[in-house]
Amino acid sequence: MPHTLLKEQEISMLRAEIEMLMNERQSLLRTTGAAAVFVANLDSSILPDEVCEAAEMLSKSINNLPEETLRDALEKVKAEFIASE
Repeated sequence: MPHTLLKEQEISMLRAEIEMLMNERQSLLRTTGAAAVFVANLDSSILPDEVCEAAEMLSKSINNLPEETLRDALEKVKAEFIASE
């Protein structure tokens, strides 16, 4: 019986950890999606060089994401944008 209780506690802790990670993923997807939309709408011709460099760094980071992750991020932002209208 004590062994079963320990297993149940471990399972409960793992569930809590997975839930926390899934919530964090959703937050990161929102942030990534917003960053992607922001970079896509920048006009580099009117930005100072330092800002262009930062935007390029952000753009490269976004472009290095797996396609599925970026798609999820953009869908997350789109869904939230539509919901807030």
